[in-house]
Amino acid sequence: MSGFGKNCKNILKYLCSTGKYEVVEFANAYKWSDPSLETLPWKCVGSGPDERSIIIENNNDTILSREMSYGLLKLDEIIKQEKPDIYIGAEDIWAFIKTTKKPWWNKITCMLWTTLDSLPLLPESIDIAKNTPHYFTWANFAKEELHRIGLKHVKCMHGAIETKSFYKIKKETKEQIRKANGIHKDDFIIGFVFRNQLRKSVPNLLDGFKLFKDSGSSKSSSAKLLLHTGWHEGWDINSLIKEKKINKEDILTTYYCENCKKYSIQPFSGDSKDCSMCGSNQSLKTISVKNGPTEKQLNEIYNIMDMYCHPFTSGGQEIPIQEAKLCELITASTNYSCGEDMNTEQAHGLALEWSEYREPGTQFIKASTRPESIFCQIKKVSEMSEKEKQEKGLKSRQFVINNYSTKIIGSQLEEIIDSVKPHSFNFNFSEKKINPDYTPPRISDNSGWIIDLYRNMFSIYLKKEDPSVQKWSNEIKNGKNKSEILNELRKIALAEIKHEDSETLFRKKIKRVPDKANRIGVVCQGGRYETFLSTAMLEELKNLYPDKKIFFITHDQNRPILDKNPHIEEFLPFFEGCDNQALMEGAGSEGFFHVCYILPKLQNAKNLHHNGNDKISEALKK
Repeated sequence: MSGFGKNCKNILKYLCSTGKYEVVEFANAYKWSDPSLETLPWKCVGSGPDERSIIIENNNDTILSREMSYGLLKLDEIIKQEKPDIYIGAEDIWAFIKTTKKPWWNKITCMLWTTLDSLPLLPESIDIAKNTPHYFTWANFAKEELHRIGLKHVKCMHGAIETKSFYKIKKETKEQIRKANGIHKDDFIIGFVFRNQLRKSVPNLLDGFKLFKDSGSSKSSSAKLLLHTGWHEGWDINSLIKEKKINKEDILTTYYCENCKKYSIQPFSGDSKDCSMCGSNQSLKTISVKNGPTEKQLNEIYNIMDMYCHPFTSGGQEIPIQEAKLCELITASTNYSCGEDMNTEQAHGLALEWSEYREPGTQFIKASTRPESIFCQIKKVSEMSEKEKQEKGLKSRQFVINNYSTKIIGSQLEEIIDSVKPHSFNFNFSEKKINPDYTPPRISDNSGWIIDLYRNMFSIYLKKEDPSVQKWSNEIKNGKNKSEILNELRKIALAEIKHEDSETLFRKKIKRVPDKANRIGVVCQGGRYETFLSTAMLEELKNLYPDKKIFFITHDQNRPILDKNPHIEEFLPFFEGCDNQALMEGAGSEGFFHVCYILPKLQNAKNLHHNGNDKISEALKK
């Protein structure tokens, strides 16, 4: 029931209905072999690993956990298995930072369809756009900014909306639904459909609503605010209502029964309670992305409303605004980010004014919607004639049909796909990373341990039923020590390395900066933790030697931590002898670096050593 989920469903249904394509969905939040995915009308494979031990291990690492949630652990495997002619990634930009570095990237047709919602744009999103000919944003806001900085190939393609599911119902039906939910036919209902995230401006909306209630306007006494959301996450809405001294009877919400699948609109009285419709205990709950009304029921909920108000700090598209327009509601939304598309003359939306604030850390510009503007737009709609609301509502609906409907967006995708030539896959698109030095984590499940070992030592993705997994598992059962197996596989890995060894590669890359006097070396012998700690010194190192280039030498598995580090000229793979300072610095014209700083493994930190021409130690003592 998320925006990405709705768009994915609508697009897959459309593409399958053409009968022209073999469609494969690579689904996040599901395991690779999840049997429930077999019920879909198209092929669907989960992006997560099957092995519980691997999931637990990756969840203990913040970086790996995030990569796993975006499907990156199994992405190469699905590409190898399905050999697609076109890859379409529809996800947050964070999912593609590593994807675009894959060796198969742009060797097949690759298209990104991503939500960018704040200025200044994330630098990674700009770098990715430069390397992606088929790059689409969900809102014009981001497209225009990318055009401004020279990336004119970027286009906007909105998320797809199923327009048949949302429409204005008859007045009599609306009154019946209201009556069934204890709402008077003359009550003035302002609605907000949202996931209760902190970027949805609930406090601002409550302030604007209170201003309207206190205004003495003709509709103010009968006004109620309907918050269709989950009260179990995000904002503590109940506390906000008390703090702002709003009558709790004037704030409605949607309850949905997990048992009878019916909904009820009523004032909030706890996140879960007994269902009066079917009698089930504690089955009536506020909604979530996994538990909530059908599209038909949601259409009824929109139709209970007299206007729709959507304040937010930023957003990729905010699909409920389009759904509300399809129900011919007057919509008011924050005039920033994707909200700008909703408030144009053609869209017939009402703009909510905002004040700028900056998000800590990212420095993104975010919008704080002004409660006074919310009040003014609610008052404006409350005083509109029925004729004016009908005229604007009809035009708003047609705007969404013309620009956001599944038919329109699907046909745009169809045009892109039809322009793609079939690929022969006669290239080596696998990352041939063989790492004999890989040390596996403690994984109690034998099959999981072997699968992890092959993935990280050979870049080979196996399943439990594969012969290699069966073979080594049986040997462990028969008493063979895991350390013996690890040593055997390391010998195999070393034998399979046919390309340039690490030292040869090091000598080749180091020549990009011809003069030794212009090179600084950093060698990290440890793992990810030590590598992460070592990055703290790089800025100081660059300040000490502003005219020199820094080369960072460490094990391949540590490389993701160093990607995009602005102080590093080049990453170089660890090789035997690179932790020998005499070899690295030499004397006179010998050696490779003006200065080489050796960082030991954590347990050997007390043995730090460096020679006299190294100024870093003094700087680090400050």
